[in-house]
Amino acid sequence: MSTSPAFADTLRGEWIKFRSLRSTWLTLAGLVVVGLGLTLLSMDPAGQSYVTGTAEERQDWDPTYRSLMMYFVAQLIIGVLGVLVVTSEYATGLMRTSLSATPRRHRLLGAKVAVVAAVALVAGQALMFAAFLIGQAGFAAAGVPHATLDDPRALSAVVGGGLYLAVIALLAVALGTIIRATAGALATLVGIVLLIPAVEGIFPSWLDGLLDLWPTLGGAAVLATVPNPDFPQPWLNLVGMGAGVVALLAVAFVVFERRDV
Repeated sequence: MSTSPAFADTLRGEWIKFRSLRSTWLTLAGLVVVGLGLTLLSMDPAGQSYVTGTAEERQDWDPTYRSLMMYFVAQLIIGVLGVLVVTSEYATGLMRTSLSATPRRHRLLGAKVAVVAAVALVAGQALMFAAFLIGQAGFAAAGVPHATLDDPRALSAVVGGGLYLAVIALLAVALGTIIRATAGALATLVGIVLLIPAVEGIFPSWLDGLLDLWPTLGGAAVLATVPNPDFPQPWLNLVGMGAGVVALLAVAFVVFERRDV
């Protein structure tokens, strides 16, 4: 008779560990405070840009995307959450205990992925809806065009933003599992979501297809409601980005299964 716990037991154990860590709640609190704080601070400059903008700039005014632009920082915070779920156990030596209790390693990592995915999805959606509502209220008060969830593509942009953050969190779990060090995983995450997009212009044209799926480029295009000629199918870009993260998670499962702790 097998003594290995069922997946439901492992999942319950990972959830208890996750919610018992102070860093979890501090990171989630930081996500809300920084995300909504940036939304509030950006309202006035965004409104002024419309007032002083040219006719062409006003035509491209996208109040939905303007209210969700805090995703640029939020993705790093939720990435920290995904990295720490794995690397904190390596740093403290708790990973040995976890593997002793759950010898089937794929089951342990699967439970971590499930917990992070669920928390990141709920937190990401809540943050995006709150930022949208706060942002549109600010635009309305400033007398500039604003959006509602009934406007074309507004709801899909908000929902897509939450999904985007959840995918970034899973990317962070994969990096944490493969690299096993918090600093290294976070540095790699910053390089992926910030550095590569910043220097995209230096890459050869044959890499354009890959960059279309890159986080903060093609994947993040789903947050806009004004069509972007560079990314005419933003949801396909997000799906492609998700497929890339799934592939990286598959690599993480393989190395987690084979390497010593």
